[in-house]
Amino acid sequence: MSPAEQAEVTRSARTGWLLSAPALVVLTLAAIGPLAIVVAYSFMPPGEYGNVTWGFSLEAWQGILFTKDIFDGSLAWADANLRIFWRSVKLSLLTTVFAFLVGFPTAWFIATRPPKARAMWLFLITIPFWTNLLIRTFAITEIIRKEGLLNTILLKLQIISQPFEMIYTDTAVFIGMTYVYLPLMVLPLFASLDRFDMRLLEAAYDLYANPWQVLRKVIMPIVKPGIIAGSILVFVPSLGAYVTPRLLGGGKNMMIGNFIELQFGQGRNWPLGASLSVMLLIIVTGALLVYVRYANRETRNGH
Repeated sequence: MSPAEQAEVTRSARTGWLLSAPALVVLTLAAIGPLAIVVAYSFMPPGEYGNVTWGFSLEAWQGILFTKDIFDGSLAWADANLRIFWRSVKLSLLTTVFAFLVGFPTAWFIATRPPKARAMWLFLITIPFWTNLLIRTFAITEIIRKEGLLNTILLKLQIISQPFEMIYTDTAVFIGMTYVYLPLMVLPLFASLDRFDMRLLEAAYDLYANPWQVLRKVIMPIVKPGIIAGSILVFVPSLGAYVTPRLLGGGKNMMIGNFIELQFGQGRNWPLGASLSVMLLIIVTGALLVYVRYANRETRNGH
């Protein structure tokens, strides 16, 4: 390439960067600016009536796991915080596992249909995304509440003698999050199963493998990327869920998202809310990095 051509390429690249600079500045300020403010707030002392006091303090980060005695200043485990963390992780993991147990047969069923029928089933799976999350959560409430559809059917079938209370429990939150995030598990699984070569099943059965061996040694290794992608897509939003736990769990069954909102609202402890937000972001980023690292390794190995 001649010097004149190199100069022209450099000039074109510089012009492209200059033209995109305003958009890049706006995106940077919109994405990094609020995050930088939250990180800064997490290292400041709380104000008396909310907001923050200018200065440096690790009190908010300490308050995630410990609580300070108001009389002698001694530290003790923040039992309430730990219960909220455990409930969030437990319900997120249960939601992910159950979404996989329901989503895998669903994705397999769709992937084994004829092309025209497959398109219809995928359309039905994506319909819930057309509806606002709040409306979907209210729909679940109408089904599982004491006078709801589920209790009504069970009473008419005489399976139960009196309606059971499910609303405002961890079980209600689990059911609601599974319903809300199930499509996020089905779609990646379907994408993996859609490329699955069914001749591998015939070969496995010809080699006298039983159905469990076929599932464990043939199907699962091939669809593993879809399983990991679906698990990440379900676990990450479940961990930070706010609307579903708020409506189905009530005030006594909070998760991390509700706890963060409480600190910025009635708790008036903005630094603690900010530190919890940053901690949640770190956990989510860690989960995504694990997925990216695994995906890159699979790509290098040629899978």
